[in-house]
Amino acid sequence: MIIRKRLTAGVCVVLATLAAGLGTALPAAADEPPTAASPKVELVLDVSGSMRTRDIDGESRISAAKQAFNDVLDAVPEEVELGIRTLGADYPGDDRKVGCKDTRQLYPVGPLDRTEAKTAVATLAPTGWTPIGPALLGAADDLEGGDATRRIVLITDGEDTCGPLDPCEVARDIAARGIHLVIDTLGLVPNAKIRQQLTCIAEATGGTYTAVQHTDELSGRVKQLVDRAAEPVITPVATEGAGSCSAAPELKAGLYTDRQEIGKHRWYRVDVLPGQELRASVSVGADRAVHDDYGVLLRAVTTHGREIVRGAESGTGRTDAISAGLRYPKSEQDAVDDSDVKPAAEAVCLQLSNSFSAPASVKTTPGMPVELTIDLVDAPDEAADVAAFGLGRGWWLLGAMVLTGLIAGLLFGWISRWRVAVWRTN
Repeated sequence: MIIRKRLTAGVCVVLATLAAGLGTALPAAADEPPTAASPKVELVLDVSGSMRTRDIDGESRISAAKQAFNDVLDAVPEEVELGIRTLGADYPGDDRKVGCKDTRQLYPVGPLDRTEAKTAVATLAPTGWTPIGPALLGAADDLEGGDATRRIVLITDGEDTCGPLDPCEVARDIAARGIHLVIDTLGLVPNAKIRQQLTCIAEATGGTYTAVQHTDELSGRVKQLVDRAAEPVITPVATEGAGSCSAAPELKAGLYTDRQEIGKHRWYRVDVLPGQELRASVSVGADRAVHDDYGVLLRAVTTHGREIVRGAESGTGRTDAISAGLRYPKSEQDAVDDSDVKPAAEAVCLQLSNSFSAPASVKTTPGMPVELTIDLVDAPDEAADVAAFGLGRGWWLLGAMVLTGLIAGLLFGWISRWRVAVWRTN
Protein backbone atom coordinates (compact mmCIF):
# COMPACT_ATOMS: atom_id res chain seq x y z
CA MET A 1 0.00 0.00 0.00
CA ILE A 2 2.84 2.33 0.91
CA ILE A 3 4.63 1.44 -2.36
CA ARG A 4 1.51 2.26 -4.39
CA LYS A 5 1.16 5.64 -2.68
CA ARG A 6 4.81 6.45 -3.31
CA LEU A 7 4.49 5.33 -6.95
CA THR A 8 1.38 7.48 -7.41
CA ALA A 9 3.08 10.46 -5.81
CA GLY A 10 6.12 9.99 -8.04
CA VAL A 11 4.00 9.86 -11.18
CA CYS A 12 2.19 13.04 -10.11
CA VAL A 13 5.48 14.82 -9.55
CA VAL A 14 6.75 13.79 -12.98
CA LEU A 15 3.52 14.92 -14.68
CA ALA A 16 3.56 18.20 -12.81
CA THR A 17 7.16 18.81 -13.85
CA LEU A 18 6.37 18.08 -17.50
CA ALA A 19 3.32 20.34 -17.40
CA ALA A 20 5.35 23.15 -15.87
CA GLY A 21 8.04 22.69 -18.50
CA LEU A 22 5.53 22.75 -21.33
CA GLY A 23 3.77 25.74 -19.78
CA THR A 24 6.97 27.75 -19.74
CA ALA A 25 8.20 26.53 -23.11
CA LEU A 26 5.09 27.23 -25.17
CA PRO A 27 4.77 30.95 -24.43
CA ALA A 28 8.47 31.41 -25.10
CA ALA A 29 8.08 29.82 -28.52
CA ALA A 30 5.00 31.88 -29.22
CA ASP A 31 6.83 35.09 -28.32
CA GLU A 32 9.62 34.48 -30.82
CA PRO A 33 9.43 36.96 -33.71
CA PRO A 34 9.02 35.51 -37.21
CA THR A 35 12.29 35.05 -39.06
CA ALA A 36 12.80 37.60 -41.84
CA ALA A 37 13.32 36.24 -45.32
CA SER A 38 16.95 36.20 -46.43
CA PRO A 39 17.87 38.68 -49.19
CA LYS A 40 18.81 37.07 -52.52
CA VAL A 41 21.56 38.09 -54.94
CA GLU A 42 22.62 36.53 -58.23
CA LEU A 43 25.89 37.48 -59.88
CA VAL A 44 25.67 37.22 -63.68
CA LEU A 45 29.09 36.96 -65.31
CA ASP A 46 29.89 37.43 -69.00
CA VAL A 47 32.21 34.59 -70.10
CA SER A 48 32.09 35.36 -73.84
CA GLY A 49 35.18 35.19 -76.04
CA SER A 50 35.99 38.90 -75.65
CA MET A 51 36.69 38.35 -71.95
CA ARG A 52 40.13 37.00 -73.00
CA THR A 53 41.28 40.56 -73.75
CA ARG A 54 44.17 41.63 -71.50
CA ASP A 55 43.45 45.26 -70.61
CA ILE A 56 42.66 45.27 -66.88
CA ASP A 57 45.81 45.86 -64.81
CA GLY A 58 47.81 43.78 -67.31
CA GLU A 59 45.52 40.76 -66.90
CA SER A 60 42.64 39.37 -68.92
CA ARG A 61 39.14 40.54 -68.13
CA ILE A 62 38.10 37.06 -67.01
CA SER A 63 41.07 36.87 -64.59
CA ALA A 64 40.07 40.20 -63.06
CA ALA A 65 36.47 39.00 -62.76
CA LYS A 66 37.54 35.73 -61.09
CA GLN A 67 39.72 37.56 -58.58
CA ALA A 68 36.88 39.97 -57.83
CA PHE A 69 34.47 37.03 -57.36
CA ASN A 70 36.85 35.37 -54.88
CA ASP A 71 37.10 38.61 -52.89
CA VAL A 72 33.33 39.02 -52.92
CA LEU A 73 32.62 35.40 -51.93
CA ASP A 74 34.87 35.81 -48.88
CA ALA A 75 32.92 38.88 -47.78
CA VAL A 76 29.29 37.88 -48.45
CA PRO A 77 27.15 38.52 -45.30
CA GLU A 78 25.85 35.35 -43.66
CA GLU A 79 22.22 36.36 -44.12
CA VAL A 80 22.52 36.76 -47.92
CA GLU A 81 21.58 33.89 -50.24
CA LEU A 82 23.84 34.11 -53.30
CA GLY A 83 23.89 32.45 -56.68
CA ILE A 84 26.00 32.70 -59.84
CA ARG A 85 24.84 32.57 -63.46
CA THR A 86 27.00 32.68 -66.58
CA LEU A 87 26.43 33.76 -70.16
CA GLY A 88 28.54 32.64 -73.12
CA ALA A 89 30.46 30.06 -71.08
CA ASP A 90 29.72 26.80 -72.90
CA TYR A 91 29.14 27.09 -76.66
CA PRO A 92 32.25 27.94 -78.80
CA GLY A 93 30.60 27.56 -82.21
CA ASP A 94 29.23 29.99 -84.81
CA ASP A 95 25.56 28.97 -84.73
CA ARG A 96 23.87 32.16 -83.51
CA LYS A 97 20.66 30.38 -82.52
CA VAL A 98 22.54 28.00 -80.24
CA GLY A 99 24.96 30.64 -78.95
CA CYS A 100 22.12 32.93 -77.90
CA LYS A 101 20.78 30.24 -75.56
CA ASP A 102 24.14 29.82 -73.85
CA THR A 103 23.32 30.77 -70.27
CA ARG A 104 23.17 28.55 -67.19
CA GLN A 105 23.13 28.74 -63.43
CA LEU A 106 26.63 27.94 -62.23
CA TYR A 107 25.81 28.01 -58.52
CA PRO A 108 22.21 27.90 -57.18
CA VAL A 109 20.79 30.74 -55.12
CA GLY A 110 20.90 29.72 -51.47
CA PRO A 111 23.13 29.54 -48.40
CA LEU A 112 26.70 30.04 -49.61
CA ASP A 113 29.34 27.32 -49.59
CA ARG A 114 32.35 29.54 -50.32
CA THR A 115 34.71 26.73 -51.32
CA GLU A 116 32.22 25.17 -53.73
CA ALA A 117 31.36 28.52 -55.29
CA LYS A 118 35.02 29.45 -55.78
CA THR A 119 35.73 26.07 -57.37
CA ALA A 120 32.88 26.56 -59.83
CA VAL A 121 34.16 30.03 -60.80
CA ALA A 122 37.73 28.75 -61.25
CA THR A 123 36.64 26.36 -64.02
CA LEU A 124 35.29 29.16 -66.27
CA ALA A 125 37.03 30.03 -69.55
CA PRO A 126 36.00 32.65 -72.16
CA THR A 127 34.05 30.82 -74.84
CA GLY A 128 31.12 32.15 -76.82
CA TRP A 129 28.40 34.72 -77.44
CA THR A 130 26.92 37.50 -75.27
CA PRO A 131 23.23 36.64 -74.64
CA ILE A 132 22.54 39.30 -71.98
CA GLY A 133 18.76 39.28 -72.46
CA PRO A 134 18.30 35.51 -71.98
CA ALA A 135 20.70 35.60 -69.01
CA LEU A 136 18.64 38.30 -67.29
CA LEU A 137 15.44 36.32 -67.86
CA GLY A 138 17.11 33.23 -66.38
CA ALA A 139 18.39 35.17 -63.38
CA ALA A 140 14.92 36.63 -62.72
CA ASP A 141 13.52 33.08 -62.70
CA ASP A 142 16.33 31.97 -60.35
CA LEU A 143 15.32 34.66 -57.84
CA GLU A 144 11.58 34.18 -58.13
CA GLY A 145 9.45 33.54 -55.06
CA GLY A 146 9.33 34.94 -51.54
CA ASP A 147 9.20 38.48 -50.17
CA ALA A 148 12.93 39.03 -49.70
CA THR A 149 14.88 41.76 -51.47
CA ARG A 150 16.29 40.56 -54.78
CA ARG A 151 19.22 41.90 -56.78
CA ILE A 152 20.97 40.91 -60.00
CA VAL A 153 24.55 42.13 -60.53
CA LEU A 154 25.54 41.90 -64.21
CA ILE A 155 29.25 42.05 -65.09
CA THR A 156 30.03 42.28 -68.81
CA ASP A 157 32.51 43.74 -71.28
CA GLY A 158 30.23 44.14 -74.26
CA GLU A 159 26.77 44.74 -75.57
CA ASP A 160 24.28 41.99 -76.28
CA THR A 161 24.96 40.05 -79.50
CA CYS A 162 21.64 38.23 -79.58
CA GLY A 163 19.14 40.75 -80.96
CA PRO A 164 16.30 41.29 -81.63
CA LEU A 165 15.74 40.37 -77.95
CA ASP A 166 16.73 43.79 -76.57
CA PRO A 167 18.08 43.40 -72.99
CA CYS A 168 16.73 46.85 -72.14
CA GLU A 169 13.22 45.69 -73.06
CA VAL A 170 13.85 42.51 -71.07
CA ALA A 171 14.69 44.63 -68.02
CA ARG A 172 11.50 46.65 -68.46
CA ASP A 173 9.46 43.45 -68.68
CA ILE A 174 11.10 42.18 -65.48
CA ALA A 175 10.30 45.46 -63.74
CA ALA A 176 6.71 45.28 -64.98
CA ARG A 177 6.23 41.96 -63.17
CA GLY A 178 6.07 43.91 -59.90
CA ILE A 179 8.51 41.57 -58.11
CA HIS A 180 10.76 44.47 -56.98
CA LEU A 181 13.91 43.02 -58.50
CA VAL A 182 16.81 45.44 -58.99
CA ILE A 183 19.45 44.99 -61.70
CA ASP A 184 22.85 46.65 -61.28
CA THR A 185 25.27 46.63 -64.20
CA LEU A 186 29.06 46.89 -64.32
CA GLY A 187 30.82 47.57 -67.62
CA LEU A 188 34.45 46.57 -68.14
CA VAL A 189 34.87 48.61 -71.34
CA PRO A 190 34.40 52.43 -71.46
CA ASN A 191 32.41 52.33 -74.69
CA ALA A 192 29.55 54.81 -75.27
CA LYS A 193 27.23 52.26 -76.91
CA ILE A 194 27.85 49.67 -74.19
CA ARG A 195 27.36 52.29 -71.49
CA GLN A 196 24.02 53.33 -73.01
CA GLN A 197 22.70 49.77 -73.06
CA LEU A 198 23.86 48.91 -69.53
CA THR A 199 22.52 52.20 -68.19
CA CYS A 200 19.13 51.49 -69.75
CA ILE A 201 19.04 48.00 -68.17
CA ALA A 202 19.86 49.36 -64.73
CA GLU A 203 17.49 52.32 -64.78
CA ALA A 204 14.56 50.21 -65.94
CA THR A 205 14.60 48.46 -62.55
CA GLY A 206 15.91 51.24 -60.29
CA GLY A 207 19.47 49.92 -60.34
CA THR A 208 22.82 51.54 -61.06
CA TYR A 209 25.46 51.42 -63.79
CA THR A 210 29.18 51.58 -63.00
CA ALA A 211 32.16 51.59 -65.36
CA VAL A 212 35.17 49.74 -63.89
CA GLN A 213 38.66 49.43 -65.35
CA HIS A 214 40.63 48.03 -62.40
CA THR A 215 40.34 44.80 -60.42
CA ASP A 216 40.08 46.53 -57.04
CA GLU A 217 37.30 48.78 -58.39
CA LEU A 218 35.39 45.73 -59.58
CA SER A 219 35.80 43.91 -56.25
CA GLY A 220 34.81 46.95 -54.20
CA ARG A 221 31.73 47.73 -56.27
CA VAL A 222 30.37 44.16 -56.29
CA LYS A 223 30.94 43.91 -52.52
CA GLN A 224 29.05 47.15 -52.06
CA LEU A 225 26.10 45.94 -54.11
CA VAL A 226 25.93 42.59 -52.29
CA ASP A 227 26.07 44.37 -48.92
CA ARG A 228 23.33 46.73 -50.07
CA ALA A 229 21.05 43.76 -50.65
CA ALA A 230 21.40 42.85 -46.96
CA GLU A 231 20.35 46.32 -45.81
CA PRO A 232 16.71 46.65 -44.73
CA VAL A 233 14.67 48.50 -47.33
CA ILE A 234 11.07 49.57 -47.71
CA THR A 235 9.47 47.31 -50.26
CA PRO A 236 7.17 49.35 -52.50
CA VAL A 237 3.66 48.08 -53.11
CA ALA A 238 2.62 47.58 -56.71
CA THR A 239 -0.55 49.47 -57.60
CA GLU A 240 -2.38 50.41 -60.79
CA GLY A 241 -3.71 53.91 -61.22
CA ALA A 242 -7.04 54.39 -62.95
CA GLY A 243 -8.08 56.52 -65.88
CA SER A 244 -10.46 58.64 -63.81
CA CYS A 245 -10.91 59.94 -60.26
CA SER A 246 -14.03 57.87 -59.64
CA ALA A 247 -12.23 54.59 -60.41
CA ALA A 248 -8.98 55.47 -58.65
CA PRO A 249 -7.51 52.97 -56.14
CA GLU A 250 -7.51 54.08 -52.50
CA LEU A 251 -3.97 54.44 -51.13
CA LYS A 252 -2.77 54.62 -47.54
CA ALA A 253 0.51 56.11 -46.34
CA GLY A 254 3.36 54.18 -47.96
CA LEU A 255 5.53 53.67 -51.03
CA TYR A 256 3.96 52.51 -54.29
CA THR A 257 5.11 51.61 -57.80
CA ASP A 258 3.20 51.82 -61.04
CA ARG A 259 3.69 52.22 -64.79
CA GLN A 260 2.55 55.19 -66.88
CA GLU A 261 2.49 55.40 -70.65
CA ILE A 262 3.69 58.51 -72.43
CA GLY A 263 1.04 61.22 -72.50
CA LYS A 264 -1.46 59.26 -70.37
CA HIS A 265 -3.00 60.20 -67.00
CA ARG A 266 -2.98 58.12 -63.81
CA TRP A 267 -5.43 58.70 -60.92
CA TYR A 268 -5.13 57.67 -57.25
CA ARG A 269 -7.22 58.51 -54.18
CA VAL A 270 -6.23 59.32 -50.59
CA ASP A 271 -8.59 59.94 -47.62
CA VAL A 272 -7.44 62.92 -45.52
CA LEU A 273 -8.90 63.50 -42.05
CA PRO A 274 -9.32 66.97 -40.49
CA GLY A 275 -6.07 67.88 -38.76
CA GLN A 276 -3.95 65.88 -41.20
CA GLU A 277 -1.60 67.04 -43.93
CA LEU A 278 -1.23 65.07 -47.14
CA ARG A 279 2.30 64.96 -48.51
CA ALA A 280 2.63 63.27 -51.87
CA SER A 281 5.60 62.97 -54.21
CA VAL A 282 6.12 61.13 -57.45
CA SER A 283 9.13 60.19 -59.57
CA VAL A 284 8.88 59.07 -63.19
CA GLY A 285 11.86 57.36 -64.79
CA ALA A 286 12.75 58.06 -68.42
CA ASP A 287 13.83 54.48 -69.05
CA ARG A 288 13.82 54.78 -72.86
CA ALA A 289 14.81 57.25 -75.55
CA VAL A 290 12.63 60.38 -75.19
CA HIS A 291 12.81 63.86 -76.65
CA ASP A 292 14.73 66.43 -74.63
CA ASP A 293 11.93 68.60 -73.20
CA TYR A 294 9.46 66.96 -70.83
CA GLY A 295 7.61 67.51 -67.58
CA VAL A 296 5.63 65.87 -64.79
CA LEU A 297 2.53 67.30 -63.10
CA LEU A 298 0.95 66.03 -59.85
CA ARG A 299 -2.43 67.57 -58.96
CA ALA A 300 -4.63 67.13 -55.90
CA VAL A 301 -8.30 67.68 -56.75
CA THR A 302 -11.64 67.12 -55.08
CA THR A 303 -13.97 64.39 -56.25
CA HIS A 304 -15.94 67.15 -58.05
CA GLY A 305 -12.90 68.20 -60.07
CA ARG A 306 -11.85 71.37 -58.22
CA GLU A 307 -8.08 71.71 -58.03
CA ILE A 308 -6.71 72.00 -54.51
CA VAL A 309 -2.95 72.15 -55.03
CA ARG A 310 -0.40 71.12 -57.65
CA GLY A 311 3.28 70.35 -57.99
CA ALA A 312 5.16 70.35 -61.27
CA GLU A 313 8.68 69.88 -62.60
CA SER A 314 10.27 69.94 -66.04
CA GLY A 315 13.45 68.55 -67.55
CA THR A 316 15.66 69.03 -70.58
CA GLY A 317 17.12 65.58 -71.15
CA ARG A 318 19.92 65.87 -68.60
CA THR A 319 18.35 63.54 -66.07
CA ASP A 320 16.88 60.05 -66.23
CA ALA A 321 14.20 60.66 -63.58
CA ILE A 322 11.98 63.62 -62.81
CA SER A 323 10.08 64.26 -59.57
CA ALA A 324 7.28 66.49 -58.34
CA GLY A 325 5.50 66.83 -55.00
CA LEU A 326 2.73 68.64 -53.16
CA ARG A 327 1.36 69.32 -49.67
CA TYR A 328 -2.27 69.72 -48.62
CA PRO A 329 -3.12 70.49 -44.96
CA LYS A 330 -6.73 69.94 -43.90
CA SER A 331 -7.78 72.23 -41.04
CA GLU A 332 -9.16 70.92 -37.73
CA GLN A 333 -12.08 73.35 -38.22
CA ASP A 334 -13.42 71.02 -40.89
CA ALA A 335 -14.18 68.44 -38.19
CA VAL A 336 -17.64 68.07 -36.66
CA ASP A 337 -18.01 69.88 -33.30
CA ASP A 338 -19.77 66.91 -31.69
CA SER A 339 -16.97 64.90 -30.05
CA ASP A 340 -19.04 61.72 -30.23
CA VAL A 341 -19.12 61.83 -34.02
CA LYS A 342 -16.09 60.53 -35.86
CA PRO A 343 -14.72 63.24 -38.20
CA ALA A 344 -15.34 62.54 -41.85
CA ALA A 345 -12.38 62.13 -44.16
CA GLU A 346 -12.09 64.06 -47.40
CA ALA A 347 -11.43 62.00 -50.51
CA VAL A 348 -8.57 63.68 -52.36
CA CYS A 349 -7.78 62.50 -55.87
CA LEU A 350 -4.21 62.66 -57.15
CA GLN A 351 -3.77 63.08 -60.90
CA LEU A 352 -0.39 62.24 -62.41
CA SER A 353 0.32 63.62 -65.88
CA ASN A 354 3.44 63.68 -68.03
CA SER A 355 4.53 65.53 -71.15
CA PHE A 356 7.08 63.06 -72.44
CA SER A 357 7.36 62.43 -76.15
CA ALA A 358 9.41 59.87 -78.02
CA PRO A 359 10.36 58.86 -81.56
CA ALA A 360 7.90 56.59 -83.36
CA SER A 361 10.34 53.67 -83.12
CA VAL A 362 10.26 53.67 -79.30
CA LYS A 363 7.90 51.20 -77.63
CA THR A 364 5.33 52.78 -75.31
CA THR A 365 4.50 49.60 -73.39
CA PRO A 366 5.11 48.78 -70.67
CA GLY A 367 4.79 52.33 -69.38
CA MET A 368 7.59 54.24 -67.71
CA PRO A 369 8.32 53.31 -64.06
CA VAL A 370 6.55 55.43 -61.45
CA GLU A 371 7.35 55.63 -57.74
CA LEU A 372 4.69 57.32 -55.61
CA THR A 373 5.15 58.23 -51.94
CA ILE A 374 2.12 59.02 -49.78
CA ASP A 375 2.46 60.39 -46.25
CA LEU A 376 -0.18 61.64 -43.80
CA VAL A 377 1.14 63.76 -40.92
CA ASP A 378 -0.31 66.19 -38.40
CA ALA A 379 -1.32 69.45 -40.06
CA PRO A 380 0.64 72.58 -38.99
CA ASP A 381 -0.70 74.37 -35.92
CA GLU A 382 0.59 77.81 -36.87
CA ALA A 383 -0.83 79.71 -39.79
CA ALA A 384 2.69 80.94 -40.51
CA ASP A 385 3.36 77.64 -42.20
CA VAL A 386 3.44 78.24 -45.97
CA ALA A 387 1.25 75.23 -46.68
CA ALA A 388 -1.34 76.41 -44.13
CA PHE A 389 -1.74 79.62 -46.09
CA GLY A 390 -2.45 77.59 -49.16
CA LEU A 391 0.22 79.32 -51.20
CA GLY A 392 0.68 76.14 -53.14
CA ARG A 393 -2.79 76.68 -54.62
CA GLY A 394 -1.63 79.87 -56.28
CA TRP A 395 -4.58 82.14 -55.40
CA TRP A 396 -3.15 83.53 -52.16
CA LEU A 397 0.19 84.21 -53.78
CA LEU A 398 -1.45 85.84 -56.81
CA GLY A 399 -3.63 88.03 -54.59
CA ALA A 400 -0.65 89.12 -52.49
CA MET A 401 1.32 90.01 -55.61
CA VAL A 402 -1.57 92.04 -57.05
CA LEU A 403 -2.10 93.93 -53.78
CA THR A 404 1.61 94.63 -53.41
CA GLY A 405 1.80 95.91 -57.00
CA LEU A 406 -1.23 98.17 -56.50
CA ILE A 407 0.15 99.73 -53.34
CA ALA A 408 3.60 100.16 -54.88
CA GLY A 409 2.06 101.81 -57.96
CA LEU A 410 0.01 104.24 -55.88
CA LEU A 411 3.01 105.21 -53.76
CA PHE A 412 5.25 105.65 -56.79
CA GLY A 413 2.63 107.81 -58.54
CA TRP A 414 2.05 109.98 -55.45
CA ILE A 415 5.80 110.50 -54.90
CA SER A 416 6.30 111.35 -58.59
CA ARG A 417 3.48 113.94 -58.56
CA TRP A 418 4.87 115.46 -55.37
CA ARG A 419 8.37 115.75 -56.85
CA VAL A 420 7.02 117.38 -60.03
CA ALA A 421 4.98 119.84 -57.94
CA VAL A 422 8.04 120.79 -55.86
CA TRP A 423 10.17 121.18 -59.01
CA ARG A 424 7.61 123.55 -60.60
CA THR A 425 7.36 125.58 -57.42
CA ASN A 426 11.13 126.03 -57.20
